This record gives sequence, C-alpha cells and structure tokens, in this order.
Amino acid sequence: MLIEPGKLLAQIDSPADLKKFNKDQLVQICDELRQFIIDNVSVYGGHFGASLGVVELTVALHYVMETPYDQLVWDVGHQAYGHKILTGRRDQFHTNRLYKGLSGFPKRKESNYDTFGVGHSSTSISAALGMAMASKYKGEKQRQHIAVIGDGSMTGGMAFEAMNHAGVSDTNMIIILNDNCMSIDPNVGALKDYLTDITTSHTYNKVKDDVWKLLGKFSKFGSSAQEVISSVEHAIKSTLLKQSNLFESLNLRYFGPVDGHDVDHLVEVLSDLRDIPGPKILHCVTVKGKGYALAEKDQTKWHAPGKFDKITGEISKKVYTTPQAPKYQDVFGHTLVELAEEDETIMGVTPAMPSGSSMNIMMDAMPERAFDVGIAEQHAVTFSAGLATQGLKPFCNIYSTFMQRAYDQVLHDVCLQNLPVVFCLDRAGFAGADGPTHHGAYDIAFFRCIPNLVISAPMNEEELRNMMYSASKYNGPYSIRYPRGQGVMPDWRQPMREIPVGQGRIVKEGEEVAILTLGHIGNYVTEASESLAKDGLNPAHYDMRFVKPLDGELLHEIFGKFKKVVTVEDGCLMGGFGSAVLEWMIDHGYQAQVKRLGIPDDVIEHGEQIQLHRECGFDPDGIAEAVRALHEVTVEVK
Repeated sequence: MLIEPGKLLAQIDSPADLKKFNKDQLVQICDELRQFIIDNVSVYGGHFGASLGVVELTVALHYVMETPYDQLVWDVGHQAYGHKILTGRRDQFHTNRLYKGLSGFPKRKESNYDTFGVGHSSTSISAALGMAMASKYKGEKQRQHIAVIGDGSMTGGMAFEAMNHAGVSDTNMIIILNDNCMSIDPNVGALKDYLTDITTSHTYNKVKDDVWKLLGKFSKFGSSAQEVISSVEHAIKSTLLKQSNLFESLNLRYFGPVDGHDVDHLVEVLSDLRDIPGPKILHCVTVKGKGYALAEKDQTKWHAPGKFDKITGEISKKVYTTPQAPKYQDVFGHTLVELAEEDETIMGVTPAMPSGSSMNIMMDAMPERAFDVGIAEQHAVTFSAGLATQGLKPFCNIYSTFMQRAYDQVLHDVCLQNLPVVFCLDRAGFAGADGPTHHGAYDIAFFRCIPNLVISAPMNEEELRNMMYSASKYNGPYSIRYPRGQGVMPDWRQPMREIPVGQGRIVKEGEEVAILTLGHIGNYVTEASESLAKDGLNPAHYDMRFVKPLDGELLHEIFGKFKKVVTVEDGCLMGGFGSAVLEWMIDHGYQAQVKRLGIPDDVIEHGEQIQLHRECGFDPDGIAEAVRALHEVTVEVK
C-alpha cells in the first residue's frame, strides 16, 4: 500500500523544488508533509512524535538554506522524517526501517543531504562545528552550518563541550534548540527549568521582540550601531530573566524563543540569521506530536507507537489465545522492585530511558530510590559509583549501544575501584529496526578486558531474575546483558536463587558436537536440535551464562569429551564470547575444531532481529548448518 502525497508535496523531489513555491503556500506544504508522515507511520510503523514536532522547522530550513551546500545536522535523527521526504526519498519512505529499506536515521551513504550519521544524542553541535571550522579553513565564507538539537539532547555533556568551543570559533554556525520538554520520556534537570523560565517570561519575550526589530532597523547604519543594540539586548535579557543568559555567557548570540510551528515567521528569522555572522542559537518552542492530538497528549506513548489506526488512534497489537512471555525489560523492572523491597540499599539509575528500560516501574513505586539523570551516560555511571561508595547497591540500566558512551567511567570510576555497581545492559545484540547505531554488538568484547567486572547473560527470564538476585549479593562490578523484546517463559515469576559467579549449565546431553551459547540466543538451539534430530544428529548444548569468568570446570569437561565445538553469541565475533572460549582452549592445551557464530566484523543494517540473525548465520537454520558442516568433516576424516 503506497501512500499518496498531497498535490504540492507530490511536486517536491528536492529542496530546489520546494523553493519554487510562494511563501504563502508553505503552510499547505507543512500540512501535507505532516499528513504524509502520519499516513506512512500508521501503516508501516516507526518513530512518530519527534518528526511531527519539527515539520514547520524542516520546511523553513530547506526553504531558506541552500542545502546540501549549507550543511544541516539533525541530532539523534528520529526527528528527520520530514527532511528525508523533502530530499528525494518521498517515494521510498514506505520502506523506512524495513529490512533493506531506508534507515530510520540520517545516513551519509543514503543521501548527500544527510551530512552526518546520527542515532545517539548530543553529537550534532560537535559535528556541525567541525564542518564549520573546515569551511572557515577553506575560505567558504557564505556556507552555513546548522545543528538541530532537541532539548533532551542538550542534557548530554557533549553538547555543552561543543557549545563551549563554538563560542570562540567565529564560524557561520546556527544551533537550533528544538524545545519541547521531551526526549522519549519527559525531560529532567535544571536545564529544563531554565528553558521553561525563558519561554514563560512574557515581559522578556515582549521586550526581546522589540529589541530584535530595533536591531534590524539599526543594522543598516553599520556594525557599530549593531554592536550597541546587541549589548543592550544582552543586558535586557539578563535583567528580566534575573540571571545571566546561559547561551550568551558561552558567547553564542541567543535568539528566541520563537514559535516553532509558525513557518512564515521561521522563514523570516532564518533568513535574518543567515546574514548575522558568528555562532548563534535559535530557541524554537515546539510540541512533540504536533498535529495528531493523541500524540500531543501522550508524547511518551507516541514516540514510536508501531502501526496504528490513524482515525481511532488504536495501536495495533497481536491478539494471543495463550499466555505470552513478557519483555525482558519488564522482567527487569518488576524484579528490581522485588529486590529493592527486600534490600533497602538497592537503587535504580537510568540515563533518560525510564520507560524504555522499565525503570519507570521502580520510579513509580519508590521515587526516592530511582533516578533519571537525563541523556548523560557518563554521569549515570559515575553517579552510580558515588552511590556505591556510600554502601548502596545501584542497578544502572543503560542500553548496550549507549554504554559505549561511558566506557572510561566503567573502567576508571567503577572497576578500578571495584565498586558494587550492577550494569543492566538492555537491547544487547541486534536492536532490530533502529539499525547499526543502536545494535548492542560490542559490549562483550569491550567489557571482557576490564579487571574486576563480571559479565553475564541470561538465556531466559528466570535466569535474568536469578542473575539480578546474584548481582545484588555480589560485592563488586557485575554486568548483565539481555536483548530487546520478548523472552520465552510465560510463567516467569519464579522464586529467585543465587547463581555462583562463573557457573554455566548443561541444557542437553549429546554426542559428536557441543554447542556453547551465551544468553537468549541459546533458545535457538532447541529449534536447531529438533531439525538436526531428523538427520540423526544429537549435539550437546551448554548454556555458559558467564563470559567472564568462564566456567573452567565445565570447559574441561567439554573439551575433554568433544573435538567439535560451536559457539553462538548475539554479539561481535571479534573479541567476543567465542574468542574467549578459544583463548581458554589454547591456554589449557586443548585442540578442537571450533566454529564461532555471531556478528561479523561488518556493519549490519536494520531489520527484524530474526532477519539479521539469519543474515549473519546464527538463526536456528544457521546453527543447524554449522553442526552439519562439522559432522561432515568428521565423516570425511573417517
């Protein structure tokens, strides 16, 4: 089902086409673009509220700026659907986030309008500043560089580092603050309160508008008059807000706040800003989900709702006749509350993902013991370390892909000091439609080399509960990785028991070949074994549970009995679980044929998890094929 665009949008295949329309037609174009996004996401799924909130801003930017020569960087990127549609990808937009289709985020190899690949937050200002400095070096004096950053992303320390540098850069750079008080969940922290003060100061806004008009009138008399007005404007801002303007204290010319849904005014403002040299920040107030009432009302729910009926707002859900297994994240959330009810030292920490990680369950039940620290993974880890020094037991829940941003803090602030912080790595392995920026492919490899850190992965929900319980009793750093999506146990709420650190288990006895798995991916072996049984093959299956420390006693048993071994992991092969098994084998003088299955040393694009597992050869059929291949080698040797 292809979605038909409106009559004006149908004529736009590039920003050059957009510029052919009169300014008074932009409102209609915005309406058609918003409707096209609603129609497509309701049918095909994807992110929703963020792009609806920047429709007018997107149209104004491409109408005023000379993209792609003027370089536009979207922070995070799930707000860039309108940008994609206006830059030649309208007719392919229905493939967004589907296997082999368009990426859900800006991507350099997808379009020259996508100037920087994004997916993680708070990177846009640094990237745009680098581009601006390069243009300054090359003498491209008229080229503009625009970073569109959400106020949620502004809580990330990297954004402040970049603004600090931008203020002394003397570059043609515009930072656009998309202020909607939301990331996925509502924003937290002092910055949110500061921006609210600015946007709600009616006196300040009235005087600011008058000063801006004066600035435009006086600018024709030369730079000296402009500098006088600028200093007056700065003084008024500081006085009326009863505090220094944060952005101007960093030497960034501040403009705003402006209505981010008034496309005509945005065109005027952006046209003016093009002619003002130096680094600037434009504060746009927007509504996430603008134009779709339900999304405006419940912005967290409609961040990425999946497929839905656009008329009724009913979100499509599969109807099951039998009890279904829960999501791993919900097992984490409920189990953490259970543990915290029994142990008053347990705390919860998450960087801006309370609903995505299900930390919101503890935040609702025990608000004084669970913290959303904003999009600030480094702070989340060191904050957790600080809690741990005072006898508390923080469970720090961070998506695997975002844990990469806090690597030094894990090493330096937690593990070198051997502090009892529990890292719960959600979305480990393939993240699905979010693609390579969100795949949790690397945590096993980059955590393995860190001293004092236990690394574990449950094969099912009961094991996750047991590992969380075990981690709460362990006096040192402990990592638990688990995937996005459902588990395998409808009856998952079983009594918890402690698992000794480094203890694996045998799932199924067998002959000829041993399959060693880590984590949820081990459930594929059951299906693979059923297929192999039809060929008369009966491999053994071991769930190792831990990659650090490995279960040496179990590995002695395995390599003493089997000369054919398959390792399976939902993580990168280079330096991962299979590598750890090979290292152990060599160090202990064993010889065996080992076939490692996992994520290759390549960028794997987006798609459903099973599609990506199949592509990489560790779906049930891939596991069965690896066992057959090893068995055939044995037959040939005989």
